[in-house]
Amino acid sequence: MPERIYNFSPGPATLPYEVLQQAAKDVVNYRGKGIGLIEMSHRSKDFIAITDEAERLLRELLAIPANYKVLFLQGGASLQFAMVPMNLLGPGKTASYLNTGVWAKKAIKEAKLFGNVQVAYTSEATKFDHVPKDGDYQVDHAAEYLYYVSNNTIYGTEFPGTPKSDKPLVCDMSSDILSRPFDIAPFGLVFAGVQKNMGPAGCTVVIIRGDLLDRTPESVPTMLRYKTHADNGSMFNTPPCFAIYCIGEVLKWLKGLGGLTAIEKMNQEKAALLYQAIDATDFYRGHARPGSRSLMNVTFNLPTPELEAKFIAEATAAGLDGLKGHRSVGGCRASIYNAFPKDGVAKLVEFMREFEKKNR
Repeated sequence: MPERIYNFSPGPATLPYEVLQQAAKDVVNYRGKGIGLIEMSHRSKDFIAITDEAERLLRELLAIPANYKVLFLQGGASLQFAMVPMNLLGPGKTASYLNTGVWAKKAIKEAKLFGNVQVAYTSEATKFDHVPKDGDYQVDHAAEYLYYVSNNTIYGTEFPGTPKSDKPLVCDMSSDILSRPFDIAPFGLVFAGVQKNMGPAGCTVVIIRGDLLDRTPESVPTMLRYKTHADNGSMFNTPPCFAIYCIGEVLKWLKGLGGLTAIEKMNQEKAALLYQAIDATDFYRGHARPGSRSLMNVTFNLPTPELEAKFIAEATAAGLDGLKGHRSVGGCRASIYNAFPKDGVAKLVEFMREFEKKNR
């Protein structure tokens, strides 16, 4: 592998190097067919086979049963903030939301345009430094669904498991999907922008239980109906072809590693290295409470904003890129998604120790 920096960006994020290599070849000449991948018709047999393979692998890795539809959509996760209530809520109906960060707040704002919203829990008073436990909130008895964000990229928090509720769960899994196994059965709908763990920017995967497709009010436009895309195999309009291809290649890579059980172990090991370095000193302070810490996004602060700026600048010069925290919280953030190598985490830990010695 040629010299490359370590990319700690929260997204678009690091992709497996072998996927990048294969994509580079296929963009020019797809599997020796004399046509580039991004020139192919989405209606061609070759591209339909690419989409079918991506869906098959996703179903296999996540154990998605036949009564769920898998959709490859555009508009990013942000469009789903509106599409979810547009399709599943409706005037006079209520949905419950767990407010654990910026992305949940944005989803709540959109949902209020289409129905009633009960904010069953919020951690805003403590700067979103934790996620709730099951007994910390009460879901409205009339709620159509309970919505939550499984991993919060900005604050570095993550639900350690699936919230318990007798209502269908709707989850934004944009930043931790495929990082660990989970049971799809309690979920009515799962969505994820793919640019963190699944591929490049440009596609959002939606997994929706089939019986929910007929709940959409008649007033919802054709393109914004999940049923439209389910009935047309995600080909109602031209899909994000390159992103879907890359998703399939990433899924092949992930399967080759041993699937979600194997990648979860790798993710735990990477995160443990970094959290141990943070906990070993008072020079670095983690933002998230220990019981809510993310395996994907590790957020921390240094003693002063000036030291944080120096840390980020020197780390970037050392080939450790993308460590600046989100503007709403500042500090530092190391995003270590599935494809991020353990060697990169070790390099960062080594850099942190040397920086502390020189600047304490």
